Amino acid sequence: MIGKLKGLIDGFGDDFVHVDVNGVVYEVHCSSKTIAALPQVGHAAVVHIETIVREDMIRLYGFFTEAEKAWFTVLMTVQGVGARVALSILSTLGPSELSSAIALQDKAMVGRANGVGPKLAVRIVTELKGKGPLGGTVDAGTLGLQAALGEGVASGNVTDAVSALVNLGYSSAQASAAIARVVGKEGDGVATDKLIRLGLRELSNG
Repeated sequence: MIGKLKGLIDGFGDDFVHVDVNGVVYEVHCSSKTIAALPQVGHAAVVHIETIVREDMIRLYGFFTEAEKAWFTVLMTVQGVGARVALSILSTLGPSELSSAIALQDKAMVGRANGVGPKLAVRIVTELKGKGPLGGTVDAGTLGLQAALGEGVASGNVTDAVSALVNLGYSSAQASAAIARVVGKEGDGVATDKLIRLGLRELSNG
């Protein structure tokens, strides 16, 4: 079983990279985040590998970090999440963002990935609550939001506000930290639109 490839980048496709290891070129399927993080053609790279063997194929999946690889295997424990959907999720959310989304039960954030419908997004955040890999650390902003909420599970208005700020271009950590400050001052019963406005104010003041 292949656990890691060390070689030269030989070429890229839409969702794969070719890695030349001493003259043997491996085709490795990757998330868009991993492809973006890898060096240019001709440069040395290390790619963490998960090998999936089926009756009709052997396919290599590659990851820039161990944390991304760990999340790939965890995601596929959820019914309805195969390799393609897991890569789609990891193309949309990095390990820390995915950890934060699950910690906050933010189905909207997970649902941004192609191939993830509302029901599957709910299943993912529900089944993986507390089960993420150790490499998928929750960012400080999310920890602050969990502390502000008391029990660490955000209600719909809170997760919707965080998702809205992320969609506006802020990172998950920035959005969670801003909403945490709002919840600390106003409580978690504030309407979503007001949470977003106050969150934006916190971000502009920060």
